Parts: sequence; structure tokens; C-alpha cells
Amino acid sequence: MSPEDSEKWLGLLRPGMRLEVATDTDDAVGRLGGLPALPASAEWPVWDGRGPLSFIASIDCARLSAAALDIDLPAAGTLLFFYFDGQLDDGEALVLAEDRESWAGARVLYVAADEKVAEHEAPAGLKPYPAVPLTGRVEVTATEPWHPSVRAAFAPDAPLGNRYDHPVCSQEFLDALWEFDDEVGHQIGGHAHSVQNPVEIEIAEAVLDGEASWDDPRLSEEAGNWLLLAQFDSEDAADMMWGDAGALYWLIRPEDLAERRFERAMFTWQCS
Repeated sequence: MSPEDSEKWLGLLRPGMRLEVATDTDDAVGRLGGLPALPASAEWPVWDGRGPLSFIASIDCARLSAAALDIDLPAAGTLLFFYFDGQLDDGEALVLAEDRESWAGARVLYVAADEKVAEHEAPAGLKPYPAVPLTGRVEVTATEPWHPSVRAAFAPDAPLGNRYDHPVCSQEFLDALWEFDDEVGHQIGGHAHSVQNPVEIEIAEAVLDGEASWDDPRLSEEAGNWLLLAQFDSEDAADMMWGDAGALYWLIRPEDLAERRFERAMFTWQCS
């Protein structure tokens, strides 16, 4: 790879907060599972016609190294993530980005730091996941060479979501990239670690109602409008298994994040 291409690749790297199960000596920035602390006026999120969502994770924004990230997270307050995980219907109803009717099956709530909150018991029929504290550290994150942002930098005319004729798509480079970051993990901000094709493309397809083909420039443009808010991997310590060892992803547009419109976050999940 030329020095120019190397410099261009490095410029596409982004900082992300990697989250791991905390030990007794670690400072926790959030947790998986347990019960959410909700304001008295807040109702537990429900998918109408299906039932209440399961509580997945809580992130304390004040404990994040938000200044080191490149997304506009709140300086304080709590982000709560909920997902309809199939407990109530044995997995019959799936939350899918391409199915607008299912979008209510995943939710992000933001609780401001000055709101009075209390731990909320889970609705009948839902078994809370074990509470697992998470610690965090800022790391450099990379993404696939066929991610829209990388493709735009090196081969803007190449087919979306596919390998193309450039050193960043060589097997040697892909092997090195995999060695650099070989697991999905839990994360706030940065580049998503997609299990399959870039999650940004999935979200863009959903937002465009599946009406834009992969060679339609609208799809690539829309994919570039979305940032990873959070991803949560399958986690043995919390008894969480998403499909076949998959992961949950929440993405948001920068303008909605800046305006704290977390209800506009989009969700998808992938598994191998």
C-alpha cells in the first residue's frame, strides 16, 4: 500500500469505547442486565400487541470518556437499552430493521442526570438478565474495506458492500485487520464491528424501505448518515445470547444525537 493510501486509511480510523466485564477493582461505566432505574413518570417500554421489552444495558454517560470519542454523547445522564428478546413468545416475533412494524421492539431511553429515578421491577413474564458491571477504555476502531466510508475513499465507483481491486481488500490486509480486532464485543461509538455486511447499509436499506438497490447512490449516501451509538455482543456472564452468538446494534444520525432524540435511534442485529 502506498504511503498516501496508508495515510488515508489511518484518517478513517475512529475512537470507540470498548466495554468489558468489570472486576472488583475496575471503575464501572455501566452494566448489562439487572433492573433499570426509571423516572416515576416513565413507563416500561412496550411493543404494542407483543408485550414489554427486556432490559439489556445501562450506560452512565458521566463515566464515559466522552471527550475522547467523536460522537456528541451527553456529558451526564443515563442511556438505557431495551429489546424484545423473545421471552414472551418463544422467539416468534423478530425485531428486524426491514420491518417497520417491528421497530417498536427495540428502544433507547435517555434519563437526564437531574431526574429522580427508582429501580423498576420487570413486568410479569420477563426474567431480568443477571447484572454484570462493565468497565470501558477508549480504543482505535477500524471497519471493513467495503464499508461505505472506506469505499468512498478508495473506490467510490465499486459495488457497495463488496470487495474491490485495491490493496485494502487484499487477503493480506484483511488478515491483518482481523488480527487487529477479531471480536465484536460491547462498544459505545466508533466503527461498528459488523458480523455480516456493514450495519449502516442494513439501516439505510430499512430507512429507504428497500426501494434503493445496492448500486443506487442513495443507499450509500443514506448509510453515511448513521453512526454507531452502541453494540452489545452475546455475553456468557449475563446469560445473553443473540441468535447464533450474534450482537445487537443501535445506530443514530448525528443531528438526532446532538438534539438528544434517542427515540429516533435505529436497531438491527446480526449473527453468524
